[in-house]
Amino acid sequence: MAKDLMRYDLMAQDALRGVVRQALLKAQAPEGLPGPHHFYITFRTTAPGVDIDPTLLEKYPEEMTIVLEHQFWDLSVTETGFEVTLKFSGVPKYLKMPYSAISRFHDPSVGFHLQFEHEGSEDEASFPDDDPKPSKGKTGTDNGSADKGDTAQVVSLDSFRKK
Repeated sequence: MAKDLMRYDLMAQDALRGVVRQALLKAQAPEGLPGPHHFYITFRTTAPGVDIDPTLLEKYPEEMTIVLEHQFWDLSVTETGFEVTLKFSGVPKYLKMPYSAISRFHDPSVGFHLQFEHEGSEDEASFPDDDPKPSKGKTGTDNGSADKGDTAQVVSLDSFRKK
């Protein structure tokens, strides 16, 4: 078989990252996520363009999984990535990442799962540093679920990994 000089694999990965972007845009809407939908997003913590609190980076030096369900604030979705504030042990932490840092995306409410390959290549898009941070006055999405606990959970998705 001939060598794929078009790099269809990279084109497909890029298109699927667009699915993640569209899902996050729906979560960013004022009414938040529809119905039982929620997202597990696993990302490489040291990928170019990732900005997370140093304490989180120390605890998760390679990969971290975040859950966007009821309690997330200041979600901002752009063409190249997203940023969000989540609580960890009751303390709000700002996270910013390009879509290229995402290794897995899962919506367990409907069994939808995407897994992305990373070649550590120059093809990865970077998340521009000149994007403004969300305004402090914006409350973002709380979805009225304070009764479900006030902390975000980092969840291991080992059971979803192919062995």
